[in-house]
Amino acid sequence: MADRGMSRKGLIFGALAAGLLLGALLVGALRLGNLFRGPDPETIAAASLQSVREQARLTPFAARFVAVVTSSQTRFGFRAEKTLIMPAMVRYELDLAKLRQQDLDWDEQTKTLGISLPPLEIAGPEIDLGQMREYGEGGVLMALSNTEKNLDAANRQRGQQELLRQAREKLPMQLARDAAKRAVARSFAMPLRAAGIEANVEVRFATDGNGDRSYLDRSRRIEEVLKDKQASQ
Repeated sequence: MADRGMSRKGLIFGALAAGLLLGALLVGALRLGNLFRGPDPETIAAASLQSVREQARLTPFAARFVAVVTSSQTRFGFRAEKTLIMPAMVRYELDLAKLRQQDLDWDEQTKTLGISLPPLEIAGPEIDLGQMREYGEGGVLMALSNTEKNLDAANRQRGQQELLRQAREKLPMQLARDAAKRAVARSFAMPLRAAGIEANVEVRFATDGNGDRSYLDRSRRIEEVLKDKQASQ
């Protein structure tokens, strides 16, 4: 009976040892296969995506514009006119946190990583209050009524509209989009290159080619800017 018990234990231990050996061989084979296949580009792209998302916002381009607007009003037989020169900086931003895994597409055949970006966001305009200039005529009417206040309000509104119109023109928008594409392409291409993977990175906006608006506005009214300046004084 003792011999039979020992025999059974030997068979069990032998089976366990064989199982462990087989598992070790399988793990080794998988690791060896991965070694010969090299790094996985999709894994690297996923890691790059996480790193890019942690940057939150990217400002690939900024431009300075100047709006020159004139408003006039006639009352009581008198005419008043005011001209406003309003310089401002506009930033073109990309919300990297909006990038998702489904925005990446790896083409194994062509070794190309495709990336689809969310729309650019136009932030500002940031009015340069220190460089604003106003010129007017028609002091009689301004002294007799609230005409000057009305002209100032009209000029500020029209000035901001003009700044945003300039910011949305084809040339600055194209420069901003190109700068955003280059910046994002570098963020994904460099880790692939460091891993020894020769790959193309093609970046596009989700709205490319369909005629939809390719930007979002995050502009502030000039009244808010003036209030902030008064509060800080």
